[in-house]
Amino acid sequence: YVPPQIRKAQETLDDKKREELGRLKKMVNGLINRLSEPNLSSISGQIEELYMANSRKDMNDTLTDILMNACVTAVAMPARLMMEHVLLVSILHHNVGIEVGAHFLEAVVKKFDELCKSDAEGKECENLLALIAHLYNFHVVHCLLIFDILKKLVSTFTEKEIELILFLLKNVGFSLRKDDALALKELITEAQRKASTAEKKFQDQTRVRFMLETMLALRNNDMRKIPGYDPEPVERLRKLQRALVHSGGSGKDTQLRVSLESLLSADQVGRWWIVGSSWSGAPMISDTKSQAQQKLHVGKVSSKIMELARKLRMNTDIRRSIFCVLMTSEDFMDAFEKLLK
Repeated sequence: YVPPQIRKAQETLDDKKREELGRLKKMVNGLINRLSEPNLSSISGQIEELYMANSRKDMNDTLTDILMNACVTAVAMPARLMMEHVLLVSILHHNVGIEVGAHFLEAVVKKFDELCKSDAEGKECENLLALIAHLYNFHVVHCLLIFDILKKLVSTFTEKEIELILFLLKNVGFSLRKDDALALKELITEAQRKASTAEKKFQDQTRVRFMLETMLALRNNDMRKIPGYDPEPVERLRKLQRALVHSGGSGKDTQLRVSLESLLSADQVGRWWIVGSSWSGAPMISDTKSQAQQKLHVGKVSSKIMELARKLRMNTDIRRSIFCVLMTSEDFMDAFEKLLK
């Protein structure tokens, strides 16, 4: 057996493998470069065939790299082009498997978090946020992630964050209202509180006022108050998505209900949202302190009871403890109190 790390090192040395990956990258790149609304059907079909012919990991890595290079640029990406790229991911997510969308989403979110921390001058953050917004629009990810990102932006609350909040609300605000009106209401209240405390900090008050007006328009379901809001392109592409997804309907059952924190700590705690991504290095296994705290004390029990527990295969501490409590309690109240302890 060759462990994955060593296998990866061997693969990088393997010229044949490198050549194969180069060829695959060229093929996927050629398809993505030709991507447009009319030929989305044929291109998604060809990429599905590539998924069947190549390893999922190679395809996921290649597709994610090419899409990130195409969409995350220093200048603002045209909205229509962005939607078409994300729609392709969404179709593959529903037709090929949820690991396609999950892999792309994780890469986008990690890059977004990294760029938010750095003071990048370009429009990369907006482009990444647009990718996340459209992944939500096309039912790849659940609104939970969008609310997590909005809460994070509201908690920081600088000029840059206000622009990003406005951008995100303009793209997905009304969908968020439909999915979880209560969470949106709480977010608006928090933003109003932040705005009132941060008034002295900003020289330019108009953007903060505009953001609050946009939020109130969302709360009151008033689309006219949001300048440039046009749901038509997204609706049209959703119709196309329904036509291209094999399973019939774009299925909200395949939405990834994953939080921002889970995505950012995926390398440490595993990816529970992908079926089959088993994880043996869960933090509780290596954490000896918490193990020590979890040791159960049930007072002294006779060796006879312990022997009986061993015979009945009570092979973990908690099983032995419950068994001993049940066997040695005077009555049900005594057993209840001991079990609570």
